[in-house]
Amino acid sequence: MFSRTELLIGSKAVEKLANSRVAVFGVGGVGGYVVEALVRSGVGTLDLIDNDDVSISNINRQIIATTKTVGRSKVDVAKERALEINPNVKINTYQMFYTSETSGQFDFSQYDYVVDAIDTVVGKLSLVEKSKSAATPIICAMGAGNKLDPTMFEVADISQTSVCPLARVMRTELKKRNISGVKVVYSKEIPQKSDLIDEKTGKSIPGSISFVPPVVGLIIASEVIKDLIK
Repeated sequence: MFSRTELLIGSKAVEKLANSRVAVFGVGGVGGYVVEALVRSGVGTLDLIDNDDVSISNINRQIIATTKTVGRSKVDVAKERALEINPNVKINTYQMFYTSETSGQFDFSQYDYVVDAIDTVVGKLSLVEKSKSAATPIICAMGAGNKLDPTMFEVADISQTSVCPLARVMRTELKKRNISGVKVVYSKEIPQKSDLIDEKTGKSIPGSISFVPPVVGLIIASEVIKDLIK
């Protein structure tokens, strides 16, 4: 199954991936492609955390979203797809929102890597804090919404980011907490404007397109794989 991968990275690296455990928080537009790439790379155990169900509006950009999966739990659909790819992969699912209040349900020291693909700043900050406390590597997705140019995404330390509004907020909040050395994927592209307003929050609903979140997810997955086999 992973013979072509082994030709590229070697048998020891393939074995290391098989013995690795990665937690992916958020399995939507970005996280779904992270899961896809990690499974196809031979990562042996994945923990998937997401409270959402697949909706019709997910179909334009999420790999797990089809007309057949609408209405089903995202983590269940992602697990089913992962097992169809590699029946030997171990998938642990948690249908829940990750927040600072629910963070105590996770032992971050058991993970070899943590992927942050969630939307809330409070949740992202908690993931970074918990990962740093456990000395577990983490990579965070910054804003992928309202972007049209996938070639502008890059990997950087959070301290080196610019333009991205979400990265700016994260930079400020992490500095307040004296946390440094956080790897992120972000873009310097000026976000497009969205006129659709969420009636509950009063905030603009970000637009998205088929070819941007997958690129972010695959960049993240590549960083995870490269770090795991160092």
